[in-house]
Amino acid sequence: MPEPYSIKTAQSVLDDLRERLVRTRWPDQIDGAGWDYGTESGYLQDLCAYWANGYDWRSAEQRLNEWPHFLTTIDGTGLHFIHARSTHAGAIPLLLTHGWPGSIVEFLRVIGPLVDPPAHGGDAADAFDVVCPSLPGYAWSGPTRQRGWDVRRVADALAALMTELGYERFGAQGGDWGGLLTSQLGAYHAHRLLGIHLNLVITPPPTEADMAGLSEAELAALGRMAAFQRTEFGYQAIQGTKPQSLAYGLNDSPAGLAGWIVEKFRTWSDCGGDVERAFSRDDLLTNIMAYWVTGTIGSSTRLYYESMKGGAFPVPDIRVSAPTGVAVFPKEIFSPPRRWVENHYHLCHWSELPRGGHFAAMEQPALFVEDVRAFFRLFRSEV
Repeated sequence: MPEPYSIKTAQSVLDDLRERLVRTRWPDQIDGAGWDYGTESGYLQDLCAYWANGYDWRSAEQRLNEWPHFLTTIDGTGLHFIHARSTHAGAIPLLLTHGWPGSIVEFLRVIGPLVDPPAHGGDAADAFDVVCPSLPGYAWSGPTRQRGWDVRRVADALAALMTELGYERFGAQGGDWGGLLTSQLGAYHAHRLLGIHLNLVITPPPTEADMAGLSEAELAALGRMAAFQRTEFGYQAIQGTKPQSLAYGLNDSPAGLAGWIVEKFRTWSDCGGDVERAFSRDDLLTNIMAYWVTGTIGSSTRLYYESMKGGAFPVPDIRVSAPTGVAVFPKEIFSPPRRWVENHYHLCHWSELPRGGHFAAMEQPALFVEDVRAFFRLFRSEV
């Protein structure tokens, strides 16, 4: 059974972190290279200086601990989660799932509006009970200790968590790995799902028929995705084949960890090349700290290895029959044509948002919340 938990980091961990930051051995960088080769050196040095001398992890812990945290064990592995119950009648149980290199930190600005809409200018009729887990192998769930923790097995564990909490029927939302996991739930646990809401939706490879009749906008989106696959998938190839080799450096060097993660937040967000237009330094570092203080960057990347090796990546091999809503944020890394989504999902809701990228809940919390509310209004009578 779940046990209450509070995030509390030993001071020795923080002292060690600061010492490592101060003693970073910085690599050289070609003059004028900017971000062309990866994370820009000057930016990262400034960020790490702030991390060592200005950032306040204790305040971040306090912010995280404003919500009730719990630990449980499912299928032999630890699972940490926030369980924020609403006081409003008819609240829908909502499983809110992050991806990589994100964490529960992504959702800190949306949990409140989802749980207590009136306190945030909304309607009590839109309330949710929010269950927000750290994925197995991530952050406070701790590392996985066995082979085989692929996306299908993680989805089954999340379904088991909802059973343990007494929710036989529920809604689910996700992006990145959270979107893939939510799609797995919508395929293999459809009878339990009121509906699934995705801000990253992946479809099977297109057929010749799929490519016929696409609009100019859809073709342009596919062109951006093809360019992304050519230039931005190196991380996935490494994490999907040799995650342990990568883990030594990232688990040992906070600067290395920040360099690996921040570049993704910059490239995948709607920030115009300035990552701090989309995220504050404190939010970037709090998300990185979720990996650093728990020592789970290595185990987090194993989800790629296990899912690719097990053939469970990236989409379910059966139709996703749960009612599906899709929120298309303009700077998302992959936005398939609506017709392709309809071919593989029971699509009931499709919205195209004016701004935002891959980390939708963190970048545009108000737009994210309103779209989640709008989709699940379709199912309020079933609660």
